[in-house]
Amino acid sequence: MRIAIAGLATSHPYTDARTFARHAELVVWEPDPERLRRFTDEHPDAKVADGLDELLAGEPDGVVLTVPNPEVPEALGRVLETGVPCFVNKPAAASRAQLDALRRLPAHERVMSASVLRFAPAFAGVHADPRDVLSVRATVRHDVGMWADGYNAWQDTPGEGGGTMVTMGIHGVELLVALLGPDVRLVGAAGARRHYRTLRSEDTAVLALQWANGTVGTVEILGVSEDEAYTVTLHGRHGSESVVIEGGPDPVQGLGYAGTIEAFLGMVGGGPSPVPWAHTLAILEVLVSAREQAATG
Repeated sequence: MRIAIAGLATSHPYTDARTFARHAELVVWEPDPERLRRFTDEHPDAKVADGLDELLAGEPDGVVLTVPNPEVPEALGRVLETGVPCFVNKPAAASRAQLDALRRLPAHERVMSASVLRFAPAFAGVHADPRDVLSVRATVRHDVGMWADGYNAWQDTPGEGGGTMVTMGIHGVELLVALLGPDVRLVGAAGARRHYRTLRSEDTAVLALQWANGTVGTVEILGVSEDEAYTVTLHGRHGSESVVIEGGPDPVQGLGYAGTIEAFLGMVGGGPSPVPWAHTLAILEVLVSAREQAATG
């Protein structure tokens, strides 16, 4: 089996590759020489392609796409032409123009983009009957101090990578949509710089959501945090139930990276994406709307 790593724009494909290397031959393309060197130092047997076209011409069995957000629509379009299963590392879009371009692509049933937390063991057994849920809350604790000195500035730029509200907020929105479904809209959003004053976006934010059946929810994003953890709380008539997702002794397992790769390998084996593309578009619509509202609020 041959897996193509198309782009190394974030830390995720490096983590993905460590799992894939136990199952498949790796082929990689990345235009930045330093990022590529870091990858090949860890995976010296990986084949290196000079460009995306050459990578796809090698007829991989699956593609993991991780390029800067403004480049996703064009790159994904080229992958879709091959019909090969594709996993787009989150978020697949961070602006209205990017999302509109994604909507125009002929996505098939073996395309997936999702927060890895959806596949975390602590969350896998959580189920909710929307009729019994009054409100929901997701709290995202993930420090964004890495951006304060300019690292991956495109991720911290609202019009490019979406900033903290989108890049970290997707974890909370994804978990709530996984529980209550995609028929959801943004009600309000706000963000602020509370600690990392040099950021281009925010380090704290809140999103208010409402589902078509009336259920309300919030996503709290705390980008100033000594630990990484994610909490989902379901409030019902008879009380509240919370689940906490943490890395634990094995973050690849605990945070859902391993589960995501297992899901993707199922697609490579011929199965459909476990995350319908329509659900991904609904999640991105909430995040893009939040980014727009926070920019004008």
